[in-house]
Order: sequence, then structure tokens, then C-alpha cells
Amino acid sequence: MRVTRHRLRMSVGLLVTGALALSGCDSSSPEAASSPSASPTPSRTFTAGAEGVGDAYFPSYGNGGYDVGRYTVKVRYDPAKDRLTGTTTVQGTATADLSSFNLDLAGLTVTAVTVDGAAATHTRQRNELVITPASGLINGNGFVAEVTYEGVPKPLKNEILGEGGFLHTAEGAIALGQPESASTWFPVNDHPSDKAAYDFEVTVPDGLTAVSNGVPGGKTSADGWTTWKWSEKSPMASYLSTLVIGKFRITTGEHKGRPVYNAVATNVAKGAADTSIAQTVAVADYLESVFGPYPFDAYGGVVVSDSRISYALETQSRPVYSAGFFRQGENTEVVAHELAHQWFGDSVAIGTWEDIWLNEGFATYAEWLWAEHTKEYTAKQAFDIRYVQVPARVWKTPPGKPGVKQLFSESVYQRGGMTLHALRVAVGDKAFFEIVKTWAAEKRDGTATTAEFVDLAERISGKELGPLFDAWLYGTKKPAPPKRL
Repeated sequence: MRVTRHRLRMSVGLLVTGALALSGCDSSSPEAASSPSASPTPSRTFTAGAEGVGDAYFPSYGNGGYDVGRYTVKVRYDPAKDRLTGTTTVQGTATADLSSFNLDLAGLTVTAVTVDGAAATHTRQRNELVITPASGLINGNGFVAEVTYEGVPKPLKNEILGEGGFLHTAEGAIALGQPESASTWFPVNDHPSDKAAYDFEVTVPDGLTAVSNGVPGGKTSADGWTTWKWSEKSPMASYLSTLVIGKFRITTGEHKGRPVYNAVATNVAKGAADTSIAQTVAVADYLESVFGPYPFDAYGGVVVSDSRISYALETQSRPVYSAGFFRQGENTEVVAHELAHQWFGDSVAIGTWEDIWLNEGFATYAEWLWAEHTKEYTAKQAFDIRYVQVPARVWKTPPGKPGVKQLFSESVYQRGGMTLHALRVAVGDKAFFEIVKTWAAEKRDGTATTAEFVDLAERISGKELGPLFDAWLYGTKKPAPPKRL
């Protein structure tokens, strides 16, 4: 994610487990001659799934006791009434013996729930939908839950980024936000530790376009309504899902056998926004040379103009950008930032929100690498200027443990990027870029932690890197300049 106010330019200082075994039995013994009794079936104790995954920063986010493999989200939205109706199918696997389980759902009214085709009891507790199946779910078994719902979507108030989630607009809607947003328009296990595949079918009035993640599946029209289909088969964290409904200038194409789909809202002036996201595949190709193969089946971007959205977000395969990033002209730096997230943040997702620097540090460093590639400035220059000029608060906030209120602070971005450059200096270019590519390859489609990254960096470089990471990620004062180890 990139917040508009954090945009950096050199010209402004760059701040920004059986069967019973019978052993030793003598066939002449009375016991052996008698008919063996059947092995007793162990009794099961079914308990409620946890409300929240236990994230240190957001304990109530997500839910415990199951893992989702796929969501099928079918919604119909009428902008004139600001009314959403939907049915979401959740294909999951129980990871405990469950008497009930939760899904995150904010503000909407649930009209029916089934689990494996049988009616299930449901109750609401704040933004939690508590589902009690007709019979318990057995650990290791798959299940299918279907939830039907309706209502006027309500955005979520977040102390970090303000309003997020499903936002009604003059022409349609924008569903977007971090660290949560999906629960405002469909029931979901809303935490990045439970990634899943997604299919979306979105029905809107004729004349409007509904853009979402992944590969476009075409559209059908009937009775004044058009249904748009999208599919993201690679595992995706829920906050990376998006839905943008409105009128757009659409450009499509194909690159390396993958569809390209770009959309710029018609209330955005023609020019810089269009030319900037038109560079998506060029930027992605460069980043592929640095990070390894592009991880998804589609490319694209969406540009919106809405006063509530002053950021760009790495929504999977198709980032969404605020038009504000392009008011001063073409801006491929922000495109590089959000595309870098396709590797780091999307394909390699964080297991807990505390490790957010793994997303933003890599994306920030990608901006510097892109600028070096385009000969605007070098990564070293970007580091050196920040080392001198970043405000004191950046050194006081450890990016590896920023705290909730500083989750998207300058430290996470700037010191995050500087940490990677300090690592590059310490181990040399050959080892550094091997670390980066190996990280993207080994953790592809999964989740990761800072400790795992440090272990990988030490394995590949053959160097003890604990002090370096301690200083740059967890220290509260300015580290010494980096040097080759």
C-alpha cells in the first residue's frame, strides 16, 4: 500500500493418527479362541471455533478452527438504492472438532445459512456471524457453507486509514481497504493468515462496469442488469480482494499469455493516470528480472477518484490507485510499489500484521530499484538521503514492531526499505538478489514471518545477520552506517 502523502521524489528529499494391534497372542489361550470385541470408537468433543486468530495487533480479526480453500461470491448491487444482495459459498476444512464456527461479516442481514446442504443456525455478535451446523464438523474433513444476505453495506471506521470497506459512490461503489475490508460485502475469514482462491460474480445495472481481482470471465446481460465474472485461483488474503463499480475507460490486452485489464474512472482526467498504469507490464517485466517469475495469472490496475481514498492498495493482480498519485504527472514509482507487492504482500503474505515491513519495505525498495533502472536515481542515493534526512520519529519507531498506531508509518516504509539496502551492502549484490528471489520462490502462495526471512538471509549469505536486523528493524535509535560483512 502507498499513502498519497508518502510519495517520494528526489526533488523533495525522498522522504517520504488404527486398528488394534494384537501382539504376543497364544492361539491356545482362551482369550485368543474367543471372538474379539470390536475396538471402541473414541468419543469426540466438539467445541466452538475461536473468535479471532489471535493476531497480537488485531485479536478479533479472522477466526479459528478452519481453513478456507475457496470463496464463491455472488452479489447484486443497486447503486440507486445502495442495496446489496448476495450469496457466498465458503469451501473449507475443519482444523478442529467444531460445534460452531465464525465468519466475519459487518452490517449486512443474513437471511439463510446452510452447511453441507443442511440448514444451520446462525446468530450475530457484533461483526461476527456465528454458524452452528446441524452436526459437528470433524477435524480434517471438508465442509461447504452457504450464506445468503442483504442490506445496505456499511464502511468500517479504522483509526489508521479512516473509512474502508464497501463505499457507496455517486455512480457505483468501491470496496477497498487495509487491514480489513472484505467483511463489509461478503462473509469471510478476514485475516491474511487464511488465504484462499476466489470466484466473483457481480451483477450491476447495465452501463456500469464491475472490476475485481484476477482473470476476467466475461459478462452476460438480462433485464437491464449485467453480470461480470472474475476469478483469482492463486491463494489471496481477504483484504486484497476488491470490487470497483462505475464507469471507466477500459484498456485490455494480453502479455505473456496473461490478460491485461486496466480501468480508469471516467471522472479522472485523461492523461497521466492512463499512461502510468499503461506501464504496468513494463514495470512488472523489470521486477520479474529482480524478484523472479510474476506470480499471478493477470495484470492490471484501477484508478479511482474519491476523497475517502488517498492511497494505493496492492489488491491482488489488479492494484487500485487513488487519482491523487497522478496529479503532478506520470508516476510509475507508485506502480512499481504496488506491483512489487504482487510478490511481497500478495504471493508472499504476512502471517501476522506485526510483520508488515516485509510488505512495505520490499515495495519501497522496489521503487528505488525501478528509479535506478530508469536512471532517475540509484538505490544508494535513495538510502543515503534518507539516512541523513528522515525525521527523528522514524528512528524511534522500530519497523519490525511498529505497534498498531504506527502500522503504516514512515518507519515501516522508509526504515523497511533501508533495512533491505543495509542487508544488500552487508552481503553483497550476488547474495542479496539470490535471497530476494529465493524468498519469493520458497514462500510463493503462502505466508511468512520476519524470523523466516532472517534465517533465509543467513543461510544464503553464510553470515550472522542478527545484529544487523536487530538494529534496523527493532532498534529505537539511528543505526551505524551499513558496511560489508
